Amino acid sequence: MNGLASVTSLLGILLAGTALTASGPPSFEGGRLRFAEPATKREWNGTAGTHRTLGAGGFAGAASKDTGHAECAPVPGSTPGNDPAVPAPACATQIADPPAVNGWIKHVIKPPGKGAVNSAQAHDWDGDGAIDVIASYDGHVVLLKGPEWREFPVCEFVPGRSRVQPRGACIHSTIMDVDGDGDMDFCGSNQTVFWLECPADPFSGDPWAYRTIDDEILGTHCLLEGDVNRDGKLDLIANSGRGAPQTKFPYSLTWLEVPKDPHGAKSWVRHVFADRDAPGGSHYAGLGDVNGDRRPDISFAAKGGKGFENGQWFAWWEQPEDPGAVWKKHLLAAGEVGATNILPADLDGDGQTDFLASRGHGKGVLWFRGPEFESIEIDPVIVSPHCLVAVDLDGDGDIDGATCSKDPGGHAAWYENDGRGRFTRHEIGTDQGSYDLRAIDMDRDKDFDLLVAGHSSRNIAWFENPAK
Repeated sequence: MNGLASVTSLLGILLAGTALTASGPPSFEGGRLRFAEPATKREWNGTAGTHRTLGAGGFAGAASKDTGHAECAPVPGSTPGNDPAVPAPACATQIADPPAVNGWIKHVIKPPGKGAVNSAQAHDWDGDGAIDVIASYDGHVVLLKGPEWREFPVCEFVPGRSRVQPRGACIHSTIMDVDGDGDMDFCGSNQTVFWLECPADPFSGDPWAYRTIDDEILGTHCLLEGDVNRDGKLDLIANSGRGAPQTKFPYSLTWLEVPKDPHGAKSWVRHVFADRDAPGGSHYAGLGDVNGDRRPDISFAAKGGKGFENGQWFAWWEQPEDPGAVWKKHLLAAGEVGATNILPADLDGDGQTDFLASRGHGKGVLWFRGPEFESIEIDPVIVSPHCLVAVDLDGDGDIDGATCSKDPGGHAAWYENDGRGRFTRHEIGTDQGSYDLRAIDMDRDKDFDLLVAGHSSRNIAWFENPAK
């Protein structure tokens, strides 16, 4: 089998119990692709679960009737506010969860706020056995301590740290142990690609140290971690989706290598593997060995339209012997309106790498069957499936898929694989939008739950998998 990895966000929604079939078997590898990692397993750096990646990667609605939460009591001895050193009050336990859909129970971590939540990550930061969540919203990066979900702001977005003024939230994020000290650091994209160093006590209330990764690439819609150059250390894949003269690296794709001294370096080592070769609005990446040469290749998708000329494509780039050189581009399909997600995985169990894809700014989920990569529509009508993940959701040994619309009133759904690439759609929930979806075992019952960063819903929630 070609080296596959796990990769980004998930698949389509719609009427429960409707079977979708294809001439070849779709299955989804998701969260984030990790090279040489089994398709049915994700390790969240020591915590069972997986994400997305990759974005890759990445899920908005009426916040699913988050009613019933009362005024929150302030943390004793604190002055609630926007001071990143002062934890915000805990209140998520007072939020009423909506009714279950097909057995999936939605748990609200953060009720709708002022601004969008575009990305969320999960990990047990303090080792207490409960999963915590980190996300950015309302001008801060916030660590939410589970299971009560008390908010601990760890960084405030302020101008002056880089050449570009930040916005109120990251467009994407990931977590990785940047400095090799055994804890999970936060990597985000907010006009600048940056990382926050996790301190010895992540919930102390002290801000995490902010450091720049790269403030010359611009329009970074995806951050995906993976060992690109196979040196045993994690790197970051990041796009530079803006044009000249805004950036010196217009419409390009990069992988960023952690420097020898990540605490003292002004930036990471930048490798441009697609030099002005990714036009349009490039979105999310996937990582995996496509051609069987044991080198991880990188896939990307780009939307088009006004301001994003020459987009609407799915493609992958073949890694050469020298990973620091320019990589060879393979165009899978053009004219794909709203293309956003593209994840390598063996979807039909034939040992060949396929691609699972979605049009998050359009309609539809599809796959490309390797090695010829003919396209096969899985669900041509799902609207705005902006996130895509692929994992074994029902524990039967094959890869299932899941997705959530980015739009208000959106649907979340998963696709059950029969092992031969025929899928049955099951609705997970409604009135929920999302830019980002991660598959991780939130309740430690040894199955994959789904963590949703609500975009237009402006919330954070997770769906409890009824498999166990």
